[in-house]
Amino acid sequence: MNLHFSSSRRALLKSSAFGIIAASVPNILFAKEWVPVTNTNLIKDNSGRYPAIDEIIVAEVVGVSHFNLDRLKELVDPRPELARATWDWGFGDWETAIGAASHTGRKDIVAYLLSKGARPDIFTFAMLGHYNVVKTMIESSPGVQKIAGPHGISLLQHVKNGILDTDINKTEALKLVYYLESLGDADSPKYPDLEEKDKPKFLGDYKYGDGVTEGFSVKLNMRKIITLGKLGKNGGALLKIGDNTFIYNGTPSVTVKFQIENDKVISLTVIEPGLTLLAKKM
Repeated sequence: MNLHFSSSRRALLKSSAFGIIAASVPNILFAKEWVPVTNTNLIKDNSGRYPAIDEIIVAEVVGVSHFNLDRLKELVDPRPELARATWDWGFGDWETAIGAASHTGRKDIVAYLLSKGARPDIFTFAMLGHYNVVKTMIESSPGVQKIAGPHGISLLQHVKNGILDTDINKTEALKLVYYLESLGDADSPKYPDLEEKDKPKFLGDYKYGDGVTEGFSVKLNMRKIITLGKLGKNGGALLKIGDNTFIYNGTPSVTVKFQIENDKVISLTVIEPGLTLLAKKM
């Protein structure tokens, strides 16, 4: 196993950043009457992240923003700042709550999140079919149309997903589709298809340590694309860029290479900046 990283440096950066923030806030904020904590389990269960909001809550907010408005309201109504929640699904595949609703074409969820203070971006406006807004943003920042959204989903695809909503202005949305298509570079990059006969050999569990969570699972998703996730979990798409070589959900700095002997996969190697990690197939 080849595993290299500097945990002490990361801890120093985190503690230093919090110190800078604390030092820059006026002392008056810390002069209010102190109120004792009544449920210390809320702090103990937050894995040392307090006062940051519990990761489990943040992950659920972003997760349900794809499809479940009722559950989202239960989470966000008492704490509206969660409307701006952001989650890393793996290897820097960052997604906001409103980003999740945007690429799934959920105008109702977007409207709710905006009412609670979420920050819209070009992908939100694209999904809503706002032709003039998106066109102005592109003309103001040429090339921005090439930037992919969460999970590597393109700007053009956000518009197409939004058209499925019956409340979207179809005329404006289709106008935006034609405009983006005319640019020639607002859609996702194309990756070679992995042949169906080759997919099964990649599937399975891979371990890089003795811990119960120290590993990956390679599975097929609903679109029959192989994915990489935490051990036992679903994950992001592996997109082919070479022989037995993939990138994760369009993340440009992360490469996943599979090692093969006698036409059987024996291991995979994750290569990202500062880390090379070998995981053997179980």
